[in-house]
Amino acid sequence: MIDLKRLEIWFITGSQHLYGPETLKQVAAHSREISTALNDADAIPVKMVFKPVVKSPEEVFALCEQANQASPCIGLVTWCHTFSPSRMWINGLKLLRKPILHLHTQYNRDIPWSSIDMDFMNLNQAAHGDREHGFIMSRMRLARKVVAGYWQEAAVQQQIGAWCRAAAAWHDWQGAAFCRFGDNMREVAVTEGDKVAAQIKFGYSVNGYGVGDLVKQVNAVREPQIKALLEEYEASYEIPSASAKDEKYQGSLREAARIEVGLRAFLKNGGFKGFTTTFEDLHGLAQLPGVSAQRLMADGYGFAAEGDWKTCALVRAMKVMAAGLKGGTSFMEDYTYHLNAKGSKVLGAHMLEICPSIADGKPSLQVHPLGIGGKADPARLVFDTPPGPALNAALMDMGNRFRLLVNEVDVVSPDKPLPKLPVARALWVPKPDFNTAVTAWIYGGGAHHTGFSQAVTTEMLEDFAAMAGIELAVIDAGTSLRHFKHELNWNEIYYGLRSGLGS
Repeated sequence: MIDLKRLEIWFITGSQHLYGPETLKQVAAHSREISTALNDADAIPVKMVFKPVVKSPEEVFALCEQANQASPCIGLVTWCHTFSPSRMWINGLKLLRKPILHLHTQYNRDIPWSSIDMDFMNLNQAAHGDREHGFIMSRMRLARKVVAGYWQEAAVQQQIGAWCRAAAAWHDWQGAAFCRFGDNMREVAVTEGDKVAAQIKFGYSVNGYGVGDLVKQVNAVREPQIKALLEEYEASYEIPSASAKDEKYQGSLREAARIEVGLRAFLKNGGFKGFTTTFEDLHGLAQLPGVSAQRLMADGYGFAAEGDWKTCALVRAMKVMAAGLKGGTSFMEDYTYHLNAKGSKVLGAHMLEICPSIADGKPSLQVHPLGIGGKADPARLVFDTPPGPALNAALMDMGNRFRLLVNEVDVVSPDKPLPKLPVARALWVPKPDFNTAVTAWIYGGGAHHTGFSQAVTTEMLEDFAAMAGIELAVIDAGTSLRHFKHELNWNEIYYGLRSGLGS
């Protein structure tokens, strides 16, 4: 499982020796109090670690150097209680490789009207100290998040928390390994991509493995392991009464359990954080992994079908962002439409592999023919997704850059039961409306595979895209097609210039 509390954000306050020891003691005390409050805030999922106030170029440089080397540190929150001359930050920020958030706040909420004097004014100078601090990061073209407001406000803490979740996902990608069993689905364009460019840009590696490598692990599974997992299946899911004693059903479950045990062992032994499969490359496997892929996603692994390694990595990142939040996250595919004059909708599903973290109630463990791939009937979990806000996100290789495309949606209940659809599914209405959303998605080159979440927010993905230095395009309640198309054209120029400048 994903544990964010083992990760740290360092809280850094800038000042200078000019203020003298007594004022600097107050600065440190106030900074520690704010850091402690943020550490205790429910909205912030990681440890907030107070660090000594920095007052010189040497102290800034040393602290940034330490942050780079500290593996638990996933980013810095900076704040200037007083004035902190920005040139002293240059060398430290030049070498910093961790994400940074600039918190623009002040220790006191209110002006003490009857008692305010110059001592108070000299101590509480964030109003212009943070402007100096912000200038140097803008001058250096540093990607960062700026959060303005009083540090005790829930909205401020929630913004910091969203950024922390994005930073945790970015940290998780660094050095991560993703496994592809076989290649991507033949002749498909959007699931392709430059894995070298991705490793340079994102920090994770993607490597292919023959299905035979997995089959060897599957064949090594022993009977007690299968029995134990079958008991777990029976305790965790609804077993259709008509199937409970059916030999074909039981045989399919046994094979699914064998595949899951072998697949888990393969991923664990290889240190992988996600994997892909494809129904076109199953040689040696009795069935396409269905329930195993679903359960591994529920445990935090990234997954995508048909060799789609970019979506696999994105699902893992979204799993990290969502850790501990209400609502699930899953691999998803836009499958078919309900084009009705009363309101068009999208039915999302896949052949088998939708994560039960988004299930509305207890999933049903079923076995049905797949109709594709030429293998035995696979086991899968079948369920609907609860109504509520959600989003779909897709990551595409556009040739000269990666684009993250996000569409906010509202999940709704099916108009009628779906008794003959033997897969997990979600039904949603995209924002701002069906026609605008799907048209914008297609203009944006959006993939048919996505990461779907009822926990991750657009703000988290916006912060994540900034950390990764990639293009973000959002389709939400305020989207107009005219503006969206202009935005894509402007981005083409912007990223073309950046590429030409070598950044």
